[in-house]
Amino acid sequence: MMARGDIIYPPSMGRWQPDAALRLQQAALSLYAERGFDATTVAEIAERAGLTKRTFFRYFTDKREVLFMGADELRALVTDATAAAPASATPIEAVAAGLNAAGVMFAQRHDFARQRHAIIAANPELHERELIKLSSMAESIAGALRGRGVPDPAAILAAQTGMTVFHVAFARWVDQPDPNALPRLIEESLDEVRALTAA
Repeated sequence: MMARGDIIYPPSMGRWQPDAALRLQQAALSLYAERGFDATTVAEIAERAGLTKRTFFRYFTDKREVLFMGADELRALVTDATAAAPASATPIEAVAAGLNAAGVMFAQRHDFARQRHAIIAANPELHERELIKLSSMAESIAGALRGRGVPDPAAILAAQTGMTVFHVAFARWVDQPDPNALPRLIEESLDEVRALTAA
């Protein structure tokens, strides 16, 4: 029997295991890395995971969405942490609190994030989908800032700046070996923004 990380499962494993979505995601990443996103089919993903196509479509609308599982939870985490920042925090400090919450969460998913990043970077369609997701997160962060009493356009500027900071820090994080480095890289990117605006 192969280890779970090898994305090969014994025939006796039931089709309705509670980790089916995760198994499908791991199988998809493995196949995308081996064959490329465009050359991989839903049927192949389901077979690699030891599941059926019908089960796949219980969890995902298409093979692109396998790469974006958890996006809503991430947006909620960042938005809630932004809203819960100390009352004395400036708008950008509140956004930083939200981004740092994401950084802590991602420490457990470094290997996955590195694989996913490489797959998305190699596919223009997936890259566009990623930008849409980031834009949606920025809108949610801006809403959290408005709830803290930050008016527009400051709320929009702080949210968009925060997402740019996260995007830059994330790209640096997946390119280095320390899974716990993302919060530090986010802070370093924020310091660079502060230096630029001060100048």
